[in-house]
Amino acid sequence: MSLLRRLPIDRFLLMLLGAVLLASLLPVRGEAAVAFAWLTKLAIAALFFLHGARLSPRTVLEGLIHWRLHATVFAATFLLFPLLGAVITWLTPALLPSSLAMGVMFLCLLPSTIQSSIAFTSIAGGNIPAAICSASASNILGMFITPLLVGLLMSAEGGGVSMQALGAILLQLLAPFLAGQLLQRWIGERVVRHKARLALVDRGAILMVVYLAFSEARVAGLWGQLSPAALAVMVAIDMLLLAAVLVITTLASRWLGFSREDEITIVFCGSKKSLTSGVPMAHVLFPPALIGSIILPVMLFHQIQLFVCALLARRYARRAEAAPPR
Repeated sequence: MSLLRRLPIDRFLLMLLGAVLLASLLPVRGEAAVAFAWLTKLAIAALFFLHGARLSPRTVLEGLIHWRLHATVFAATFLLFPLLGAVITWLTPALLPSSLAMGVMFLCLLPSTIQSSIAFTSIAGGNIPAAICSASASNILGMFITPLLVGLLMSAEGGGVSMQALGAILLQLLAPFLAGQLLQRWIGERVVRHKARLALVDRGAILMVVYLAFSEARVAGLWGQLSPAALAVMVAIDMLLLAAVLVITTLASRWLGFSREDEITIVFCGSKKSLTSGVPMAHVLFPPALIGSIILPVMLFHQIQLFVCALLARRYARRAEAAPPR
């Protein structure tokens, strides 16, 4: 047990893997699957409602003035990532099954995270108000941008976006978020005060979606279609993708003349991809049989980015401590 505590493994990843294992052994089927799907939709709505209730509009406005930084983060999230994803999937058609290749591409189209982007920016000593604004705006706009990019770049491979799918995303994700924003004035402090308890809603919703997705994939025969070699290649691709974005965002922020604090914000906000937004979107945008393999690269990238960025944030912090006072 003491050894497990020392290992840099995110406990949430272990829960996700547990949900995948449970779905592989005991998938939900039939009428139970229909009922569980409705419960999952309610849990997702609660998740985004709490996101809206936590986010202070005043804090966001304080970061809006830094438009060059936000433009750089958005370029990394919605231009650089898709470009790298297209190149990778084009170069590795024989190494990955088409469903996993779609998952890698879908990963590249997702918005940035909120919590981890802000947390790592804070640890490293970056521009926190700008991080809050960039990460939050990426999540909000990603509800529109990600489905449109899926329709544009993945329609030929089984993904796509219709008015019905876009309406489902707006109803399941955006409407609860806006409701939370409207009520933030009255319930925001309580939500923040009970953040640890309400985190169970966040994680519970994602675990429910993952269990449902892999149950459907198990019934469709997902694991019989994937080899250990393909999974290893996918992990290597995720690591290569993250490394490329970290290097490019670091060099670009310095070339553009940003301060050290702004560089940190650009690196951590521009290199993240949101599991919280990605899993529900995949459930709306793709056929049930594909969802398991679509979200598998996202789940693994989530753990890799947490581990790598935790090390990088500590490195930035040590450099700041060793630097002479200005």
